[in-house]
Amino acid sequence: MPAMSKTAVFVLGPDRPGIIAAVTQALFEQGCNLEDVSQTSLQSQFLGIFIATAGGQTGVDALARALRERLDPLGLSVHLRAVDAAAERPAPPVEPFVITTVGPDRPGLVAGITGLLARHGVNITNLKAVSHGALGGQEYVTFYEVDMPADHDRQAFRAALRERARELGLDVNLQHREIFEQVHRV
Repeated sequence: MPAMSKTAVFVLGPDRPGIIAAVTQALFEQGCNLEDVSQTSLQSQFLGIFIATAGGQTGVDALARALRERLDPLGLSVHLRAVDAAAERPAPPVEPFVITTVGPDRPGLVAGITGLLARHGVNITNLKAVSHGALGGQEYVTFYEVDMPADHDRQAFRAALRERARELGLDVNLQHREIFEQVHRV
């Protein structure tokens, strides 16, 4: 049985219809199985991350060539990186939370919150930040999906998060992801 190799494929460039179709078709034609996809568009720029598993017949060079042939004409950059299966280790137990912040837009807001998260060993799994409002009166809204170590002192973290948000002039809310999803279910 041929060995299976896992590859992360990063695609970046101007957003347009058909990018995901082009990437996934090229992966399929190279005999890859798509395991995970994360994609977003920010201010007309596309960023996609695809984790694909290939049989032993598909080499990274051939995969890179096939992707570039299909994506270069679309003005997209492609980067491939082997995923080291030996580096995949069981994750320690975590609890999923959602942190939202709202406040006047200014430099350093995301850096201020993410620095606190890093110091507390809280991993960001998804982040969305947007400005709303007219010039001069913009509000900055951020949504952090995070994994907190299960044995972490939540009260101490909550107090530190509130203090940091106060220093930055932000309103902050911390909710377990299950509660957040129930409250925001449409």
